[in-house]
Amino acid sequence: MKLFANKVAAITGAGSGIGRALALNLAQQGCHLALSDVNEQGLAETVKQAQSFGVKVTSQKLDVANKDGVHAWADSVVRDHGKVNLIFNNAGVALGSTVEGMSYDELAWVMNINFWGVVYGTKAFLPYLKASGDGHIVNVSSVFGLCAQPTQSAYNASKFAVRGFTEALRQELDLEKAPVSVTCVHPGGIKTNIAKAAKMNDSIRSVGLDPSTSTKNFEKMFRTTPAEAANVILNAVQKDSRRVLIGGDAYVIDAMQRLLPTSYQRLVTMGTRFMK
Repeated sequence: MKLFANKVAAITGAGSGIGRALALNLAQQGCHLALSDVNEQGLAETVKQAQSFGVKVTSQKLDVANKDGVHAWADSVVRDHGKVNLIFNNAGVALGSTVEGMSYDELAWVMNINFWGVVYGTKAFLPYLKASGDGHIVNVSSVFGLCAQPTQSAYNASKFAVRGFTEALRQELDLEKAPVSVTCVHPGGIKTNIAKAAKMNDSIRSVGLDPSTSTKNFEKMFRTTPAEAANVILNAVQKDSRRVLIGGDAYVIDAMQRLLPTSYQRLVTMGTRFMK
């Protein structure tokens, strides 16, 4: 897909951050939009900004953890726009907790949104993307889908799962010679609200971290803006990239994992102790 003009893109988590930046970038290029988010206020603001570029924009309050809701949204997108060419499975949440201190409900909350939301979005839109004759799926993983971090076991599990799911899908579509391609995105520290909105529990005190300050310390490492991230992602779609890293920190983490596939864990542990 070399051009986005007159295409139709569906984006989850479009109420802020990367989702909003993708919507505005695509709208500037003449791409029509179907936007969703659980945050109706943020979603409405994105819709307002995107419509200023003269493209058709529809929106839907959506919890991506709701399989039937995601499938119904996909149906409505095609009904309203006549087709859909791109799905950006972008919505996500975060949790700070040790494995021992994490409840099963907390783990399910993360997995249902970060992993199953991607699965539902992919499966709901894939037949329509094939029917368009020119489709692309973009699934947002994370640098934490490349290497693990203490207190991020649930997030790591969800993002590693997105990576495996997406890479397998890409291979299947290649074998089918389908008119649909797939890109897996691994952002580093992006200046979004995901850290502020993350759930934190007191179990992280057992590894020497303070729930009241760890989020602020983590956010200090965020360097890349959502607009910069959106630009990288859309360039990757045009280049048909299988994997895209966003931010200098993502390249450092990727290199560290490649060079030190198991011993990187010692470096992460030392770094975590230094951040206390």
